[in-house]
Amino acid sequence: MYPVFFDVPDWVPFLGGSPITSFGVFMLFAFLTGGYVLRAELRRTGEDPEKAWDIVFMAVVGGILGAKGYYVLLNFDELLANPTAMLFSRGGLVWYGGFLMATALVIWEIRRQKLSVPAMADLIAPALALAYAVGRVGCFMVGDDWGRPTDSIFGVRFPRGTPATTVTNIEQMFGITVDPALVEEYGQVVPVHPTQLYEVGMSTLIFFLLWRIRDHGHAKGWLFMLWLVMAGFERFLVEFLRAKDDRFFGILTLAQIISLGIVAVGFVGLTKTRTAPAE
Repeated sequence: MYPVFFDVPDWVPFLGGSPITSFGVFMLFAFLTGGYVLRAELRRTGEDPEKAWDIVFMAVVGGILGAKGYYVLLNFDELLANPTAMLFSRGGLVWYGGFLMATALVIWEIRRQKLSVPAMADLIAPALALAYAVGRVGCFMVGDDWGRPTDSIFGVRFPRGTPATTVTNIEQMFGITVDPALVEEYGQVVPVHPTQLYEVGMSTLIFFLLWRIRDHGHAKGWLFMLWLVMAGFERFLVEFLRAKDDRFFGILTLAQIISLGIVAVGFVGLTKTRTAPAE
């Protein structure tokens, strides 16, 4: 686990002394990955491939603003207590908030360029799946978004995570009782499910599936709706293993409720785009 790759030398203007985090680097890689996949798809379909970077730019702006905005809403008390630290901290980026805002700006950009939104959505779907997988590697590297304690062979300890997987953090922050046997074997830093890597694997599989069937015979937009179903279902499943403090709906987290909504939208979309329009 490498939360910080290196510090910018002090003599560099504006950024001197700032840490270059693994999360930030892999977020950059995620956007670049999505851009290159979309660029290849635009070229394949006869569109200007350079339009991909205009769309990626809107995704970056919307993703960061939306993710931070969603986090602020979930932690409004902290905003009132220290608004400057909350708004300008490096942390606090929530996927679903970023996805919603990025979607709005990307749709605006597609329409501005007079392109078909459903057709572009199909081209974007594989790019989204692979970009998400790359981004989750950054979460693993920085030790964020980990899961519940486990004694399985997949367990990973994050002594420098954000936060660290200490017994105190797990019990006080997430209300999860740590098995005394784990404490006896591993001490105060216990292994947890690396849910980030679970998502990397599942989203990568989703990418390969979408890539293989991208020349489908359904109406435009069908592939994107399929991605919504699979991505929502993937997130719904992994949330059961996540260490979370927002289980507002019994055993379900807020992210799972949103996931179910996304899956429902995807299923409705799949039925409406199942048949291609007559030529």
